[in-house]
Amino acid sequence: MKMIKLKKQIMVLAAAIGLATAASGVAVAATTGETVAAATGEAAAISQLEVRFGDNGTAFTLKLEDNDTAAAIKKHVGTADWRLPIYHYDDYDHWEEMQYYDISRRYEIPSVDAKTVTSEKAGEVYYSHPNRIILFYEDAEVTGEYTKIGEIEATDDFKKAVKDNPVLRGWGNKIVQIKSVK
Repeated sequence: MKMIKLKKQIMVLAAAIGLATAASGVAVAATTGETVAAATGEAAAISQLEVRFGDNGTAFTLKLEDNDTAAAIKKHVGTADWRLPIYHYDDYDHWEEMQYYDISRRYEIPSVDAKTVTSEKAGEVYYSHPNRIILFYEDAEVTGEYTKIGEIEATDDFKKAVKDNPVLRGWGNKIVQIKSVK
């Protein structure tokens, strides 16, 4: 009986030591300005997504901003890859410079950091409430209430991939895929 009681006390003590060690690691990360992810070496995996234009397009890296909007998008894409339709690709103002993709309303995405933006660079990616991603593939001067969520390197290959994204036969729209980086 005493042996069982002693084993329980040892287990409780070991658990307490483990929790204290974990808490001190988080506290050290907090006081040095590191995130928990950075302290554990997960920073690179947290800060980017993979984007493809069309079903078989080349993969491009979307480097995410450090804000709640980008984090929510990253979290939702982490649970299920997104395959978003582009319903309008050549019949709206500034279609020669940008594309927009509607996200299902089942995803809650905060946009508390929205700012009036008047000038965008090729490769910049924004969120626009409610549930729309705006991608600039050319430099532009478009005014909108946007939250910057990231950036894709604006290479010639990137611009060509966006422009040459094929219209899906039978659907009449284009597709963009967004996935977690593995």
